[in-house]
Amino acid sequence: MPFATEIRPVPGPLIDSAADLLALPVAAGSSDQPAAVASAAGAVPADLAARLPGPLPDLIAHYEFAGRPGETVEFPVDLGRGLVRFALVGVGDLGARDLRRAGAAFARSARGRERAAIALPAGGAAGSGAGDEALTAFVEGALLAGYTFSLAAEPKRPRPVPLVELVADDPGRHEAAVARGRILAGATALARDLINTPSAEKDPAWLAARAEEVAGAAGLAVEVWDEADLERDGFGAILAVGGGSARPPRLVRVEYRPENPERHVVLVGKGITFDTGGLSLKPNDNMKLMKTDMSGAAVVLGVLSALAELGSPVRVTGLLAIAENAFSGGAQRPGDVITTFGGRTVEVLNTDAEGRLVLADAMDYAVAELAPDVIVDVATLTGAAKLALGTGIGALFGTDDELVARLVAAGERSGEALWRMPLVEEYRATLRSRVADLANIGTSADFGRPGATEAALFLREFTGGVPWAHLDIAGPGRSMAESAELTKGGTGFGTRLLLRWLTE
Repeated sequence: MPFATEIRPVPGPLIDSAADLLALPVAAGSSDQPAAVASAAGAVPADLAARLPGPLPDLIAHYEFAGRPGETVEFPVDLGRGLVRFALVGVGDLGARDLRRAGAAFARSARGRERAAIALPAGGAAGSGAGDEALTAFVEGALLAGYTFSLAAEPKRPRPVPLVELVADDPGRHEAAVARGRILAGATALARDLINTPSAEKDPAWLAARAEEVAGAAGLAVEVWDEADLERDGFGAILAVGGGSARPPRLVRVEYRPENPERHVVLVGKGITFDTGGLSLKPNDNMKLMKTDMSGAAVVLGVLSALAELGSPVRVTGLLAIAENAFSGGAQRPGDVITTFGGRTVEVLNTDAEGRLVLADAMDYAVAELAPDVIVDVATLTGAAKLALGTGIGALFGTDDELVARLVAAGERSGEALWRMPLVEEYRATLRSRVADLANIGTSADFGRPGATEAALFLREFTGGVPWAHLDIAGPGRSMAESAELTKGGTGFGTRLLLRWLTE
Protein backbone atom coordinates (compact mmCIF):
# COMPACT_ATOMS: atom_id res chain seq x y z
CA MET A 1 0.00 0.00 0.00
CA PRO A 2 1.45 3.45 -0.88
CA PHE A 3 2.44 5.75 1.94
CA ALA A 4 -0.34 8.07 3.04
CA THR A 5 2.23 10.70 4.03
CA GLU A 6 4.21 13.03 1.79
CA ILE A 7 7.39 14.54 3.24
CA ARG A 8 8.98 17.56 1.62
CA PRO A 9 11.44 20.31 2.55
CA VAL A 10 9.95 23.81 2.60
CA PRO A 11 11.34 27.31 3.31
CA GLY A 12 10.94 28.82 6.76
CA PRO A 13 10.23 30.31 9.12
CA LEU A 14 8.35 27.69 11.10
CA ILE A 15 5.77 30.18 12.38
CA ASP A 16 4.61 30.84 8.81
CA SER A 17 3.56 27.24 8.26
CA ALA A 18 -0.16 26.59 7.99
CA ALA A 19 0.27 23.21 9.68
CA ASP A 20 -1.97 22.28 12.61
CA LEU A 21 1.00 20.67 14.38
CA LEU A 22 4.31 22.51 14.63
CA ALA A 23 7.39 20.93 16.17
CA LEU A 24 10.80 21.96 17.34
CA PRO A 25 13.65 19.42 17.66
CA VAL A 26 15.43 19.38 20.99
CA ALA A 27 18.82 17.73 21.38
CA ALA A 28 19.89 15.87 24.50
CA GLY A 29 22.50 17.41 26.79
CA SER A 30 24.16 16.90 30.14
CA SER A 31 21.95 16.51 33.16
CA ASP A 32 23.30 19.57 34.95
CA GLN A 33 23.16 22.09 32.09
CA PRO A 34 21.27 20.68 29.13
CA ALA A 35 22.74 21.71 25.81
CA ALA A 36 19.24 21.12 24.56
CA VAL A 37 18.02 24.34 26.10
CA ALA A 38 20.60 26.55 24.47
CA SER A 39 20.52 24.90 21.07
CA ALA A 40 16.76 24.78 20.87
CA ALA A 41 16.29 28.29 22.21
CA GLY A 42 18.75 29.61 19.69
CA ALA A 43 16.76 28.00 16.88
CA VAL A 44 13.50 29.78 17.82
CA PRO A 45 12.88 33.08 16.03
CA ALA A 46 11.81 35.92 18.28
CA ASP A 47 8.30 36.11 16.76
CA LEU A 48 7.70 32.43 17.55
CA ALA A 49 9.34 32.60 20.97
CA ALA A 50 7.02 35.47 21.92
CA ARG A 51 3.98 33.29 21.32
CA LEU A 52 5.09 30.31 23.40
CA PRO A 53 3.44 30.02 26.83
CA GLY A 54 6.81 30.68 28.44
CA PRO A 55 10.53 30.89 27.72
CA LEU A 56 11.67 27.70 26.02
CA PRO A 57 14.20 26.79 28.73
CA ASP A 58 11.43 27.10 31.31
CA LEU A 59 9.11 24.91 29.24
CA ILE A 60 11.81 22.27 28.86
CA ALA A 61 12.39 22.34 32.61
CA HIS A 62 8.65 22.32 33.39
CA TYR A 63 8.02 19.21 31.32
CA GLU A 64 11.27 17.61 32.54
CA PHE A 65 12.12 17.19 28.89
CA ALA A 66 15.53 15.62 28.33
CA GLY A 67 15.67 15.51 24.52
CA ARG A 68 15.87 11.73 24.42
CA PRO A 69 15.33 10.33 20.92
CA GLY A 70 11.62 9.90 20.32
CA GLU A 71 10.59 11.82 23.45
CA THR A 72 7.72 14.24 22.78
CA VAL A 73 5.63 16.75 24.66
CA GLU A 74 2.79 18.86 23.26
CA PHE A 75 1.04 22.04 24.35
CA PRO A 76 -1.27 24.60 22.67
CA VAL A 77 0.11 27.80 21.18
CA ASP A 78 -1.77 30.80 19.77
CA LEU A 79 -0.06 31.89 16.55
CA GLY A 80 -2.67 34.49 15.66
CA ARG A 81 -4.78 32.09 13.62
CA GLY A 82 -6.28 30.19 16.50
CA LEU A 83 -4.74 27.57 18.74
CA VAL A 84 -2.44 24.97 17.20
CA ARG A 85 -0.53 22.14 18.78
CA PHE A 86 3.16 22.77 19.38
CA ALA A 87 5.50 19.87 20.10
CA LEU A 88 9.00 19.42 21.35
CA VAL A 89 10.60 16.36 19.78
CA GLY A 90 13.71 14.81 21.28
CA VAL A 91 16.45 14.13 18.74
CA GLY A 92 19.14 12.78 21.07
CA ASP A 93 22.64 13.32 19.71
CA LEU A 94 21.39 14.23 16.20
CA GLY A 95 22.81 11.00 14.80
CA ALA A 96 20.99 8.78 12.33
CA ARG A 97 19.78 6.28 14.92
CA ASP A 98 18.31 8.99 17.14
CA LEU A 99 16.74 10.93 14.29
CA ARG A 100 15.11 7.77 12.98
CA ARG A 101 13.37 7.35 16.34
CA ALA A 102 12.51 11.04 16.39
CA GLY A 103 10.92 10.80 12.95
CA ALA A 104 8.83 7.85 14.07
CA ALA A 105 7.66 9.63 17.23
CA PHE A 106 6.81 12.79 15.31
CA ALA A 107 4.78 10.85 12.72
CA ARG A 108 2.78 9.13 15.45
CA SER A 109 2.07 12.42 17.23
CA ALA A 110 0.79 13.83 13.92
CA ARG A 111 -1.78 11.09 13.29
CA GLY A 112 -5.23 12.42 12.55
CA ARG A 113 -3.94 15.88 11.63
CA GLU A 114 -4.01 17.44 8.20
CA ARG A 115 -0.51 18.89 8.10
CA ALA A 116 2.53 18.86 10.34
CA ALA A 117 5.74 20.86 10.20
CA ILE A 118 9.05 20.47 12.01
CA ALA A 119 12.16 22.61 11.87
CA LEU A 120 15.21 20.73 10.68
CA PRO A 121 17.56 20.12 13.61
CA ALA A 122 20.48 22.54 13.75
CA GLY A 123 23.76 20.72 13.21
CA GLY A 124 22.15 17.64 11.67
CA ALA A 125 20.74 17.04 8.26
CA ALA A 126 22.30 20.00 6.54
CA GLY A 127 25.83 19.88 5.30
CA SER A 128 27.95 16.90 6.05
CA GLY A 129 27.37 13.41 4.74
CA ALA A 130 26.60 12.29 8.27
CA GLY A 131 23.96 14.98 8.48
CA ASP A 132 22.40 13.89 5.21
CA GLU A 133 22.29 10.33 6.48
CA ALA A 134 20.61 11.52 9.66
CA LEU A 135 17.91 13.31 7.66
CA THR A 136 17.44 10.21 5.53
CA ALA A 137 16.96 8.25 8.74
CA PHE A 138 14.40 10.79 10.02
CA VAL A 139 12.38 10.33 6.83
CA GLU A 140 12.63 6.54 7.11
CA GLY A 141 11.37 6.66 10.67
CA ALA A 142 8.49 9.00 9.90
CA LEU A 143 7.26 7.05 6.88
CA LEU A 144 7.65 3.58 8.36
CA ALA A 145 6.00 4.52 11.66
CA GLY A 146 3.08 5.79 9.59
CA TYR A 147 2.91 2.59 7.53
CA THR A 148 -0.51 0.94 7.57
CA PHE A 149 -1.87 -2.33 6.24
CA SER A 150 -5.52 -3.04 6.80
CA LEU A 151 -8.33 -4.88 5.08
CA ALA A 152 -10.92 -3.48 7.52
CA ALA A 153 -13.94 -1.63 6.14
CA GLU A 154 -13.44 1.06 8.78
CA PRO A 155 -10.07 2.39 9.97
CA LYS A 156 -9.04 1.12 13.39
CA ARG A 157 -6.94 4.14 14.38
CA PRO A 158 -6.34 7.75 13.29
CA ARG A 159 -4.98 7.99 9.78
CA PRO A 160 -1.40 9.12 9.09
CA VAL A 161 -0.90 12.82 8.47
CA PRO A 162 -1.04 13.51 4.70
CA LEU A 163 1.78 16.09 4.65
CA VAL A 164 4.92 16.62 6.71
CA GLU A 165 6.92 19.78 6.06
CA LEU A 166 10.62 19.93 6.90
CA VAL A 167 11.24 23.61 7.47
CA ALA A 168 14.71 24.74 6.36
CA ASP A 169 16.55 27.86 5.22
CA ASP A 170 17.58 26.11 2.00
CA PRO A 171 15.05 23.37 1.19
CA GLY A 172 16.72 22.32 -2.06
CA ARG A 173 19.82 21.33 -0.16
CA HIS A 174 17.92 18.52 1.51
CA GLU A 175 15.91 17.07 -1.35
CA ALA A 176 18.37 14.25 -2.16
CA ALA A 177 18.53 13.05 1.45
CA VAL A 178 14.74 13.14 1.72
CA ALA A 179 14.35 11.26 -1.57
CA ARG A 180 16.78 8.59 -0.42
CA GLY A 181 14.82 8.12 2.79
CA ARG A 182 11.62 7.82 0.79
CA ILE A 183 13.13 5.14 -1.48
CA LEU A 184 14.54 3.11 1.41
CA ALA A 185 11.25 3.29 3.31
CA GLY A 186 9.29 2.47 0.16
CA ALA A 187 11.27 -0.70 -0.46
CA THR A 188 10.62 -1.75 3.14
CA ALA A 189 6.93 -0.96 2.81
CA LEU A 190 6.74 -3.14 -0.30
CA ALA A 191 8.23 -6.01 1.68
CA ARG A 192 5.79 -5.36 4.54
CA ASP A 193 2.81 -5.36 2.19
CA LEU A 194 3.78 -8.75 0.79
CA ILE A 195 4.43 -10.17 4.26
CA ASN A 196 1.16 -8.90 5.73
CA THR A 197 -1.06 -10.17 2.90
CA PRO A 198 -3.17 -13.11 4.17
CA SER A 199 -2.15 -16.51 2.87
CA ALA A 200 -5.62 -17.23 1.52
CA GLU A 201 -4.68 -14.80 -1.24
CA LYS A 202 -0.91 -15.16 -1.08
CA ASP A 203 -0.16 -18.52 -2.68
CA PRO A 204 3.09 -19.20 -4.59
CA ALA A 205 1.60 -18.16 -7.93
CA TRP A 206 0.35 -14.88 -6.42
CA LEU A 207 3.78 -14.05 -4.99
CA ALA A 208 5.46 -14.90 -8.29
CA ALA A 209 3.02 -12.61 -10.10
CA ARG A 210 3.78 -9.77 -7.67
CA ALA A 211 7.48 -10.30 -8.38
CA GLU A 212 6.80 -9.97 -12.09
CA GLU A 213 4.90 -6.73 -11.50
CA VAL A 214 7.66 -5.26 -9.35
CA ALA A 215 10.32 -6.29 -11.86
CA GLY A 216 8.36 -4.75 -14.71
CA ALA A 217 7.91 -1.46 -12.87
CA ALA A 218 11.63 -1.30 -12.00
CA GLY A 219 12.87 -2.37 -15.45
CA LEU A 220 14.35 -5.64 -14.21
CA ALA A 221 14.67 -8.97 -15.97
CA VAL A 222 12.48 -11.70 -14.48
CA GLU A 223 11.98 -15.44 -14.99
CA VAL A 224 9.49 -17.74 -13.26
CA TRP A 225 9.65 -21.53 -12.95
CA ASP A 226 6.25 -23.19 -12.48
CA GLU A 227 5.86 -26.74 -11.20
CA ALA A 228 6.50 -28.27 -14.63
CA ASP A 229 9.65 -26.20 -15.08
CA LEU A 230 10.85 -27.13 -11.60
CA GLU A 231 10.34 -30.81 -12.39
CA ARG A 232 12.12 -30.51 -15.73
CA ASP A 233 15.14 -28.74 -14.24
CA GLY A 234 15.51 -30.90 -11.16
CA PHE A 235 14.52 -28.63 -8.27
CA GLY A 236 13.67 -31.59 -6.08
CA ALA A 237 13.71 -29.80 -2.73
CA ILE A 238 11.31 -27.00 -3.71
CA LEU A 239 8.97 -29.58 -5.26
CA ALA A 240 9.11 -31.77 -2.17
CA VAL A 241 8.27 -28.93 0.19
CA GLY A 242 5.41 -27.75 -2.02
CA GLY A 243 4.10 -31.24 -2.76
CA GLY A 244 1.60 -31.26 0.09
CA SER A 245 -0.24 -28.18 -1.14
CA ALA A 246 -2.91 -27.87 -3.79
CA ARG A 247 -1.16 -24.61 -4.74
CA PRO A 248 2.12 -25.61 -6.41
CA PRO A 249 5.53 -24.00 -5.82
CA ARG A 250 7.45 -21.46 -7.84
CA LEU A 251 11.01 -20.24 -8.24
CA VAL A 252 11.51 -16.63 -9.35
CA ARG A 253 14.69 -15.02 -10.64
CA VAL A 254 14.84 -11.22 -10.75
CA GLU A 255 17.95 -9.45 -12.02
CA TYR A 256 19.32 -5.93 -11.76
CA ARG A 257 22.30 -5.37 -14.06
CA PRO A 258 23.91 -1.89 -14.16
CA GLU A 259 26.53 -0.92 -16.69
CA ASN A 260 30.00 -2.24 -15.86
CA PRO A 261 28.98 -3.83 -12.56
CA GLU A 262 31.63 -4.05 -9.85
CA ARG A 263 30.63 -7.57 -8.82
CA HIS A 264 27.73 -10.01 -8.83
CA VAL A 265 25.74 -10.58 -5.65
CA VAL A 266 23.02 -13.24 -5.43
CA LEU A 267 20.32 -12.72 -2.82
CA VAL A 268 18.25 -15.78 -1.95
CA GLY A 269 14.95 -15.41 -0.09
CA LYS A 270 12.87 -18.01 1.69
CA GLY A 271 9.34 -17.74 0.35
CA ILE A 272 7.11 -20.10 2.34
CA THR A 273 3.73 -18.47 1.77
CA PHE A 274 2.22 -20.43 4.66
CA ASP A 275 3.88 -22.93 6.95
CA THR A 276 1.74 -25.53 8.69
CA GLY A 277 4.88 -27.53 9.45
CA GLY A 278 3.72 -30.15 6.96
CA LEU A 279 3.20 -33.61 8.45
CA SER A 280 5.40 -32.45 11.35
CA LEU A 281 2.46 -30.23 12.21
CA LYS A 282 2.96 -27.02 14.18
CA PRO A 283 0.82 -26.26 17.25
CA ASN A 284 -1.91 -23.73 16.52
CA ASP A 285 -0.21 -20.88 18.40
CA ASN A 286 2.97 -21.37 16.36
CA MET A 287 0.98 -21.41 13.13
CA LYS A 288 -0.86 -18.11 13.60
CA LEU A 289 2.02 -15.97 12.32
CA MET A 290 3.04 -18.21 9.43
CA LYS A 291 1.74 -15.96 6.68
CA THR A 292 4.99 -14.09 7.42
CA ASP A 293 7.23 -17.08 6.65
CA MET A 294 7.96 -15.67 3.21
CA SER A 295 9.63 -12.59 4.72
CA GLY A 296 13.00 -13.46 3.21
CA ALA A 297 11.60 -13.48 -0.31
CA ALA A 298 9.72 -10.24 0.39
CA VAL A 299 12.91 -8.56 1.61
CA VAL A 300 14.86 -9.68 -1.45
CA LEU A 301 12.15 -8.36 -3.77
CA GLY A 302 12.01 -5.08 -1.85
CA VAL A 303 15.76 -4.69 -2.27
CA LEU A 304 15.63 -5.40 -6.02
CA SER A 305 12.83 -2.85 -6.45
CA ALA A 306 15.01 0.05 -5.27
CA LEU A 307 18.50 -0.67 -6.62
CA ALA A 308 18.12 1.30 -9.85
CA GLU A 309 16.70 4.39 -8.10
CA LEU A 310 19.57 4.31 -5.62
CA GLY A 311 22.16 3.80 -8.36
CA SER A 312 23.74 0.63 -7.04
CA PRO A 313 26.94 -0.26 -8.96
CA VAL A 314 26.53 -3.95 -8.16
CA ARG A 315 24.85 -6.57 -10.30
CA VAL A 316 22.25 -8.27 -8.11
CA THR A 317 20.25 -11.38 -8.86
CA GLY A 318 17.40 -12.25 -6.52
CA LEU A 319 16.14 -15.82 -6.22
CA LEU A 320 12.77 -16.28 -4.52
CA ALA A 321 12.22 -19.92 -3.52
CA ILE A 322 8.45 -20.07 -3.04
CA ALA A 323 6.26 -22.89 -1.72
CA GLU A 324 3.39 -23.53 0.65
CA ASN A 325 4.22 -26.11 3.30
CA ALA A 326 0.95 -27.95 3.74
CA PHE A 327 -0.10 -31.56 4.30
CA SER A 328 -1.99 -34.02 2.14
CA GLY A 329 -1.44 -37.39 0.52
CA GLY A 330 1.22 -35.75 -1.63
CA ALA A 331 3.20 -34.24 1.24
CA GLN A 332 6.76 -35.29 1.95
CA ARG A 333 7.10 -37.57 4.94
CA PRO A 334 9.66 -37.77 7.73
CA GLY A 335 12.16 -40.32 6.49
CA ASP A 336 11.84 -39.40 2.82
CA VAL A 337 15.03 -38.77 0.85
CA ILE A 338 14.94 -35.93 -1.68
CA THR A 339 17.46 -34.83 -4.32
CA THR A 340 18.39 -31.17 -4.62
CA PHE A 341 19.15 -29.24 -7.81
CA GLY A 342 22.87 -29.97 -7.41
CA GLY A 343 22.34 -33.72 -7.01
CA ARG A 344 22.87 -33.95 -3.26
CA THR A 345 20.49 -36.18 -1.32
CA VAL A 346 18.82 -35.04 1.89
CA GLU A 347 16.99 -37.18 4.43
CA VAL A 348 13.96 -35.24 5.64
CA LEU A 349 13.59 -35.97 9.34
CA ASN A 350 11.33 -33.02 10.11
CA THR A 351 9.05 -31.51 7.49
CA ASP A 352 8.90 -28.31 9.53
CA ALA A 353 12.55 -27.68 8.69
CA GLU A 354 11.49 -26.84 5.16
CA GLY A 355 12.94 -23.37 4.66
CA ARG A 356 16.49 -24.65 4.43
CA LEU A 357 15.38 -27.13 1.77
CA VAL A 358 13.97 -24.54 -0.64
CA LEU A 359 16.99 -22.30 -0.01
CA ALA A 360 19.31 -25.22 -0.77
CA ASP A 361 17.81 -25.70 -4.22
CA ALA A 362 18.08 -21.98 -5.02
CA MET A 363 21.67 -21.78 -3.75
CA ASP A 364 22.63 -24.87 -5.77
CA TYR A 365 21.23 -23.13 -8.84
CA ALA A 366 23.10 -19.90 -8.05
CA VAL A 367 26.45 -21.68 -7.78
CA ALA A 368 25.92 -23.78 -10.90
CA GLU A 369 24.39 -21.18 -13.21
CA LEU A 370 25.05 -17.62 -12.03
CA ALA A 371 28.77 -17.43 -11.14
CA PRO A 372 28.21 -15.14 -8.13
CA ASP A 373 30.95 -13.35 -6.24
CA VAL A 374 28.85 -13.38 -3.08
CA ILE A 375 25.71 -15.19 -1.90
CA VAL A 376 23.50 -13.82 0.87
CA ASP A 377 20.34 -15.60 1.96
CA VAL A 378 17.55 -14.13 4.07
CA ALA A 379 15.03 -16.25 5.96
CA THR A 380 12.74 -16.47 8.95
CA LEU A 381 14.46 -19.77 9.56
CA THR A 382 14.69 -20.90 13.18
CA GLY A 383 13.00 -20.29 16.48
CA ALA A 384 16.42 -20.92 18.00
CA ALA A 385 17.72 -17.62 16.58
CA LYS A 386 14.82 -15.79 18.19
CA LEU A 387 15.47 -17.53 21.52
CA ALA A 388 19.15 -16.58 21.34
CA LEU A 389 18.80 -12.93 20.34
CA GLY A 390 15.19 -11.93 20.97
CA THR A 391 13.14 -9.90 18.53
CA GLY A 392 15.42 -6.90 18.12
CA ILE A 393 18.50 -8.47 16.53
CA GLY A 394 19.01 -10.66 13.47
CA ALA A 395 21.33 -13.65 13.57
CA LEU A 396 24.19 -13.47 11.07
CA PHE A 397 26.31 -16.40 9.97
CA GLY A 398 29.01 -16.15 7.34
CA THR A 399 32.12 -17.66 5.81
CA ASP A 400 33.86 -14.39 4.94
CA ASP A 401 34.96 -11.98 7.66
CA GLU A 402 34.93 -8.87 5.44
CA LEU A 403 31.44 -9.66 4.15
CA VAL A 404 30.17 -10.17 7.70
CA ALA A 405 31.78 -6.93 8.90
CA ARG A 406 30.23 -4.93 6.05
CA LEU A 407 26.76 -6.35 6.73
CA VAL A 408 27.06 -5.59 10.44
CA ALA A 409 28.12 -2.03 9.63
CA ALA A 410 25.22 -1.59 7.20
CA GLY A 411 22.88 -2.83 9.92
CA GLU A 412 24.22 -0.21 12.31
CA ARG A 413 23.50 2.51 9.75
CA SER A 414 20.01 1.24 9.01
CA GLY A 415 19.02 0.56 12.62
CA GLU A 416 18.67 -3.17 11.84
CA ALA A 417 21.10 -4.79 14.23
CA LEU A 418 22.88 -8.03 13.38
CA TRP A 419 24.91 -10.25 15.68
CA ARG A 420 27.43 -12.68 14.28
CA MET A 421 26.82 -16.27 15.36
CA PRO A 422 29.37 -19.09 15.21
CA LEU A 423 29.62 -21.79 12.56
CA VAL A 424 30.91 -24.41 15.00
CA GLU A 425 32.65 -27.10 12.95
CA GLU A 426 32.02 -29.82 15.51
CA TYR A 427 28.28 -29.32 15.06
CA ARG A 428 28.51 -30.33 11.40
CA ALA A 429 28.55 -33.96 12.52
CA THR A 430 24.95 -33.67 13.72
CA LEU A 431 23.77 -33.41 10.10
CA ARG A 432 24.99 -36.88 9.16
CA SER A 433 22.45 -39.26 7.69
CA ARG A 434 22.77 -43.03 7.42
CA VAL A 435 20.92 -43.11 4.11
CA ALA A 436 21.64 -39.76 2.41
CA ASP A 437 24.33 -37.12 2.04
CA LEU A 438 22.74 -34.94 4.71
CA ALA A 439 19.87 -34.84 7.17
CA ASN A 440 17.77 -31.69 7.31
CA ILE A 441 17.93 -31.53 11.13
CA GLY A 442 20.44 -32.72 13.69
CA THR A 443 20.54 -36.47 14.24
CA SER A 444 22.53 -36.33 17.47
CA ALA A 445 21.97 -34.68 20.84
CA ASP A 446 25.69 -34.67 21.63
CA PHE A 447 25.80 -30.87 21.41
CA GLY A 448 22.30 -30.16 22.65
CA ARG A 449 20.03 -28.64 20.04
CA PRO A 450 21.98 -25.81 18.30
CA GLY A 451 19.11 -25.23 15.89
CA ALA A 452 20.19 -21.94 14.32
CA THR A 453 23.77 -23.10 13.85
CA GLU A 454 22.65 -26.49 12.51
CA ALA A 455 20.49 -24.75 9.92
CA ALA A 456 23.33 -22.44 8.91
CA LEU A 457 25.75 -25.35 8.59
CA PHE A 458 23.22 -27.17 6.43
CA LEU A 459 22.98 -24.15 4.10
CA ARG A 460 26.76 -23.80 3.94
CA GLU A 461 26.87 -27.18 2.20
CA PHE A 462 25.22 -25.55 -0.82
CA THR A 463 27.47 -22.49 -1.22
CA GLY A 464 30.11 -24.15 -3.41
CA GLY A 465 32.83 -22.25 -1.57
CA VAL A 466 31.46 -18.87 -2.65
CA PRO A 467 31.68 -16.19 0.08
CA TRP A 468 28.33 -16.44 1.84
CA ALA A 469 26.26 -14.88 4.59
CA HIS A 470 23.02 -16.08 6.12
CA LEU A 471 20.55 -13.73 7.81
CA ASP A 472 18.17 -15.57 10.13
CA ILE A 473 15.49 -12.95 10.79
CA ALA A 474 12.99 -15.13 12.65
CA GLY A 475 13.12 -12.72 15.62
CA PRO A 476 13.09 -9.22 14.11
CA GLY A 477 11.10 -10.21 11.02
CA ARG A 478 7.83 -9.80 12.92
CA SER A 479 6.68 -7.20 15.43
CA MET A 480 3.85 -7.67 17.92
CA ALA A 481 3.64 -3.96 18.79
CA GLU A 482 4.53 -0.48 17.58
CA SER A 483 8.07 0.50 18.47
CA ALA A 484 10.14 3.25 16.84
CA GLU A 485 9.78 2.72 13.07
CA LEU A 486 8.17 -0.70 13.48
CA THR A 487 4.46 -1.35 13.20
CA LYS A 488 2.62 -4.50 14.17
CA GLY A 489 3.07 -7.31 11.64
CA GLY A 490 5.83 -7.97 9.17
CA THR A 491 8.76 -5.59 9.53
CA GLY A 492 10.71 -6.06 6.30
CA PHE A 493 13.81 -6.34 8.49
CA GLY A 494 16.96 -6.39 6.40
CA THR A 495 15.64 -4.46 3.40
CA ARG A 496 17.28 -1.14 4.27
CA LEU A 497 20.35 -2.92 5.61
CA LEU A 498 20.96 -4.75 2.33
CA LEU A 499 20.25 -1.64 0.27
CA ARG A 500 22.84 0.31 2.22
CA TRP A 501 25.35 -2.48 1.80
CA LEU A 502 24.73 -2.69 -1.95
CA THR A 503 24.76 1.08 -2.60
CA GLU A 504 27.23 2.60 -0.15
